[in-house]
Amino acid sequence: MHLRPVQFVDTPVGRDGQVARLAGGMLWFAAYEVIDAGQRRTVSIADFDAHFAQDGAAMRLHRAMIAPRAPLTLGERVLRLDQPHVAGILNVTPDSFSDGGALEDDPVAAANAGFDMVAKGASVIDLGGESTRPGAQLVWEGDEVKRVVPVVERLVKSGAIVSLDTRKAAVMEAGLAAGAHLINDVSALLWDDRALAVVAKADCPVILMHSPDPAKGPHGGSGYGDVLVEVFDWLEARIAAVVAAGVDRARIIADPGIGFGKGLAENLALLNGLAMFHGLGCPIMLGASRKRMIGALSNEAPVGERLGGSLALALKGAEAGVQLLRVHDVAETVQALRVWRGCKDQALVGR
Repeated sequence: MHLRPVQFVDTPVGRDGQVARLAGGMLWFAAYEVIDAGQRRTVSIADFDAHFAQDGAAMRLHRAMIAPRAPLTLGERVLRLDQPHVAGILNVTPDSFSDGGALEDDPVAAANAGFDMVAKGASVIDLGGESTRPGAQLVWEGDEVKRVVPVVERLVKSGAIVSLDTRKAAVMEAGLAAGAHLINDVSALLWDDRALAVVAKADCPVILMHSPDPAKGPHGGSGYGDVLVEVFDWLEARIAAVVAAGVDRARIIADPGIGFGKGLAENLALLNGLAMFHGLGCPIMLGASRKRMIGALSNEAPVGERLGGSLALALKGAEAGVQLLRVHDVAETVQALRVWRGCKDQALVGR
């Protein structure tokens, strides 16, 4: 049994009992697509209880879907999750697909780039010291620590919220000791045997991303039957395992892993079905900025010419209730979200 919210409306005004609020955010929907044993049907919110009041699995998914997401306490800052936030991507690698290593070995310049993102509206800086692009070389953990720790220290001193993008336990420990607030792991804490224990001990928020075979690397896999259902089920099982190991569920963020072990059609299916992931009961991160799929849909546009597609995907995420949008182009995305937010606010106060 899976539920995907459909039939979104601009406002709940005048629709009591006919719509539900998605994850305590700014979106309301009037029906679910019910996916059960390969069959799909639509059930309205008005009729939901009559159909499923005795179905424990359906009611559990529904409660997870509509429950407000708890704010994240990150050092002295609190990040409310009732609206979308921008996480600015800051790479200090020699082989990043997006910036070509422009900030490698220069922690002052890297920190300044992070400060600039915060000034432009980024709520979080997502700092990475190892590229996860296809074919990227594995980085020794000592080198990764040397790349990220000086930048973490500078960013934290400025008051920025720092997410550390790494799959290595030693890097997590060093980054958290330097003041990083949360961990973003493309392997969902499966690549390094110690990573889960490090996160549980630190009691820090963690982003768990889906990839087909994270213990081997983020770009494996041999295809899917129904990618939306399979990614949901994988994340649901992984979240349960991480919670069982001692991590508070309220501090887990789920990422469907756009572009990781997935082809164009599969990425598009995930984007069209993003709202279903609120059934996990966790906030959602979407990282689709400048991804290969944009080039595939726009005459093979190179990485530096994918702004329009990146903004389209960011707004696609906002329209699905995603709480964290991981992007390269912070100012442009923040502006797009402000316009989107203006439309939402107006719908609530009148037409």
